[in-house]
Amino acid sequence: MAKVRVVTDSSAELNPDIARELGITVIPMNVRFGDEEFRDGIDITTEEFHKRLEYSNSMPIATPPPFRAFQDVYAELSRTTDQIISIHVSSQLNRTYHVATAAAEAFLGRCQISVVDSASISVGQGILVKAAAEAALKGQSLESIVRLVRGMIPHIYLVFFVEVLDYLEREGRIGKAQALLGAMLNIKPILIVEDGEIIPLEKVRTRPRAVDKLFEFVAEFSQIEEMAILQVGSEGETEDLLQRLQQIFPGREFPVLPYGPVLATLIGPRTMGIIVYEGMY
Repeated sequence: MAKVRVVTDSSAELNPDIARELGITVIPMNVRFGDEEFRDGIDITTEEFHKRLEYSNSMPIATPPPFRAFQDVYAELSRTTDQIISIHVSSQLNRTYHVATAAAEAFLGRCQISVVDSASISVGQGILVKAAAEAALKGQSLESIVRLVRGMIPHIYLVFFVEVLDYLEREGRIGKAQALLGAMLNIKPILIVEDGEIIPLEKVRTRPRAVDKLFEFVAEFSQIEEMAILQVGSEGETEDLLQRLQQIFPGREFPVLPYGPVLATLIGPRTMGIIVYEGMY
C-alpha cells in the first residue's frame, strides 16, 4: 500500500527544507494589500510582508488558495497514492478548510482524502502537519494519522497580545468604540485561540505587563513537548521572556520566529505570542 501523503496550506509556516524532507505539499494562501495580491511564501516573504504591514495605508487580508490549486495537488498526489490527509488553518479564521473539502469531493471513489480542521494557525498548525508527515513516513494508515492529529489538537495553545486594535475590530472581535477607547487608553488585549476561534482572556495597559501574562500562562504547564515564541520587532522583550522561561524550564531551547502573513492579517503588526504543545499524556 502506498504511503499517506500530507497536504497543508502556507499558514502552517513550515520551513521549506522540513517540508521537503517530510514530503509535505504546501499550497500557498493569498495575501492582499489593496489591489495587490501575493502568494504567501512565493511572491512575498514573511520579512517583506511585515515591512509592507508597517507602512501600508491598507490593512491586508488573507484568502484561501484557489479551488483549482487544491484539485491540481490532489490529482497529482493521487497518481502515487490513494490516501491523503489535508490539514488546514482553523475554519473559524479562514475559509481554506471549506475550499479544500469541496475540492476533495471530486475524488470520491478514486482517492481517500481526509480534510482536517486544525483549529489552529501558524506553528500550532505546523506541529500537527509535521506529526502527520512523520507518522506517514513510518507507514501508518490514514485512519490512524487522522486519529493522531485530532487527538493532538486539544493540547495545542496559542496565546498572544496585540498592539494595534484595528485588526480585531475589522474581524468583528471588538466593536469600533472598544477599539477607539482601547487605543486611547493604550490597552493590550491578551487573546487565546480556543476551539479554533480567537477569544479574549484579559486586558493590560503596558507591553511589559502583557509579556508577564505570556510568561504566567506558560508557567502553568508542568510539561511542554514543543514551544515557540512568535514576534516581530520585540527582540528585547523576547530576550527577557526567554531568560525567565529558562528558570522554570532549564536546558530547554525555545525557537523565536516571526509570525507569518496569514496570522498577521488577523492580529496586525508588533504582536507577540507563544505557541505551546504540551504533548499527549
